[in-house]
Amino acid sequence: MQHFRMTGFRAAIASLALTGFTAAAEAKTQVTFYYPVQVGGPLVQVIDGYVAKFKAANPEIDVVPVYSGNYNDTTTKALTAAKSGKPPTTAVLLATDIFTLIDEDVVQPVDDFAGTPEDKAWIAGFMPAYLKSAQVDGKLWAVPFQRSTAVLYWNKKAFAEAGLDPNKPPTTWDEMVAYGKAVVKKDASGKVTRWGVGIPGNVGSAQWLFGALAAQNGARLMNDAGNESYLTDPKVVEALKFWVDLGKVHGMHPPGIQEWGTTPTDFLEGRIAMIWTTTGNLTNIAKNATFDFGLAPYPGKVAPASVLGGGNFYIFSGAPKEEKEAAFKLIKFLTSDEIQADWAIQTGYVAPRDGAWNQPNLKEYVAKLPAAEVARKQIAASVPEFSTHENARTTKALNDGLAAALTGAKTPEKAMADAQAEIERILKPYKK
Repeated sequence: MQHFRMTGFRAAIASLALTGFTAAAEAKTQVTFYYPVQVGGPLVQVIDGYVAKFKAANPEIDVVPVYSGNYNDTTTKALTAAKSGKPPTTAVLLATDIFTLIDEDVVQPVDDFAGTPEDKAWIAGFMPAYLKSAQVDGKLWAVPFQRSTAVLYWNKKAFAEAGLDPNKPPTTWDEMVAYGKAVVKKDASGKVTRWGVGIPGNVGSAQWLFGALAAQNGARLMNDAGNESYLTDPKVVEALKFWVDLGKVHGMHPPGIQEWGTTPTDFLEGRIAMIWTTTGNLTNIAKNATFDFGLAPYPGKVAPASVLGGGNFYIFSGAPKEEKEAAFKLIKFLTSDEIQADWAIQTGYVAPRDGAWNQPNLKEYVAKLPAAEVARKQIAASVPEFSTHENARTTKALNDGLAAALTGAKTPEKAMADAQAEIERILKPYKK
């Protein structure tokens, strides 16, 4: 009888302990974190590792990463969730989404959470060019995270085979054409087996890389307020004609539209000697290239120029207050100098903080792979990516115009005139 009572007592204690444990578990603040998996490389494992490290240091916070497809997929899912009353707490979305997210009233300024001197110092540690892309009307709406610039990769072996200096990338449009034509290779039947250059022109990347081409010709695609575009500027039209003529006139670019997703593989397998893509592909290419390659700033006509790209952290206004505060803590952790230095090494993205570049591991990495610092040095000559109010619609209009020109359906002049007219119609309500 006594044994029975002791067993019951122990069971009660165990039950109470289990209840307490469950309550403690339920008391955790949950942060739902949408992350876009798009660029090649083991990004999921890297993010999982960072989240585990954060949770170990912050056991009261439970972070739930949601790997949600590419940037466009992630933005759509985040907006849908927010409109249904169940938003993510935070998400990494394109820097160019900023006007849309503000207009949809689904995000909250980061300033609302950054109240301490330490928080202010952390914000001040971001590079001004990247911080600018997160600011609208004097407020900080996002936090730079996986940022990049577009850069040129070239196959040194292909250059040497063509009698070019393998250590001298093109610095002007004329040089890129000359080098590109020189490295084109054909088989006995006349079929091209290696193209000179590949500039991705599919939806999602065309507007980004075209921003670089326009800047190289001394033009901008839009204003900082996001309510005007300048697609009929003769310099913009000339930049598009140059892109089209790389294939149509010079025969050194694959016909039609070069796909973003296949471009790194085309480079690694020797089908294209020079490619335009993100610094975010550096780690992937460095690990898999079977030939010497180089990384260089983009060439230019008026002057060399590139375009800023990549994603920022946003905090969703509809999430509970304690979740948003926990998300802010997570964001500070993931954008610390230490994590950003490791992130740059693991992925090839440009750490958007000068302090990250002073971390011993990143300094050692750059010493071994100097190409890793090319993008950082190019930031001063980079312009913001195309971004306006109603950004999905205006970007579609621009991409449709670029596709029409690249496939020969319209002349560059007609393609840009039609896109400009559509964008002016879309942006009319936002003109002050």
